[in-house]
Amino acid sequence: MTTILFIPLSAPLHKLETDWAEECADVILRRCPVCDRDSIVGHGRRRKQAHDASHDRIGIRRGRCPGCRKTFTFLSPLSLPCTHYSLLARCQALRRRFTEHCSWEEAIPTLKDPNRVPDPSTLRRWARGLDPSQAAASFLRHTLARVAHWLTPRDQANPKALSWLTPVLQVLWPLRR
Repeated sequence: MTTILFIPLSAPLHKLETDWAEECADVILRRCPVCDRDSIVGHGRRRKQAHDASHDRIGIRRGRCPGCRKTFTFLSPLSLPCTHYSLLARCQALRRRFTEHCSWEEAIPTLKDPNRVPDPSTLRRWARGLDPSQAAASFLRHTLARVAHWLTPRDQANPKALSWLTPVLQVLWPLRR
């Protein structure tokens, strides 16, 4: 079974939207979280869908720990596992819906490939559980919980475990005032 490891974003904040995938394409974390040794070695590359305004597909690395025989996939926090759209595209759609008050059809994110736009029902699914009428801090907390849900296959999302994502969301999501 493959384990997903999120790698830190290294793109400068002013280039985050365009350079996030390129900055992460060659990163391999060496410390194995299973056996706690610096033993992970490269184990190939693959392409993954991550649609947004600047990307269609991104390159990602895989690694393997020979000690515990575990395989890892290294993803940017902006490309969630088992998804076709980057977190940038998702946040853009939700921002349009909740802060610009667009309809679901008008809230479709801007994508590099205009033939890959998500259906409005997909946007509604992304927004399930968010209430834009809440105060900004509460809205961010609920947004983090929603992202935590996207990151875990279970419904037991823990927003405190995603403290690393708070700065990313603050850049991507202009909070309601």
